[in-house]
Amino acid sequence: MNWLQTLAVVFHVLLAVGIIAIVLLQRGKGADAGAGFGAGASGTVFGARGSASFLSRTTAVLATLFFLTSLGLTYLFSQHKAATSVVDTVKQEAPVPVTMPAQMPSLPAQMPSLPATTPATNTPAPATAPTTGTAVAPAQQTPPTAPAGN
Repeated sequence: MNWLQTLAVVFHVLLAVGIIAIVLLQRGKGADAGAGFGAGASGTVFGARGSASFLSRTTAVLATLFFLTSLGLTYLFSQHKAATSVVDTVKQEAPVPVTMPAQMPSLPAQMPSLPATTPATNTPAPATAPTTGTAVAPAQQTPPTAPAGN
């Protein structure tokens, strides 16, 4: 935001605060009815007659300036061509092409493994249970049966 835009925004906000203050100083339409019955609160600092004309003119001038600054800010900010989204501000890099090698490297034929024998220790080998001579037959496979048809 350049200095002209900043100045216009500050002036616009001051005008808005001025309009709010002037409108709050004005008396409402119901105040005239109260004055007819002897209420003394209908007069203001500027007098009973002069306040309406001075405050209404000031309100009209401030409202006109507020309207003009609104149009001016619209024009100033429409000339600024910046990215409005975070996604627009991110610079995207070109994707890196992936090249596949002609032949994938093969795994080694034999992976190194632990030695098959364990080192000798001074512990005796565990005793095996004596066999009784009965052998357990392996489970026989049965051929699959066809499901019942219609």
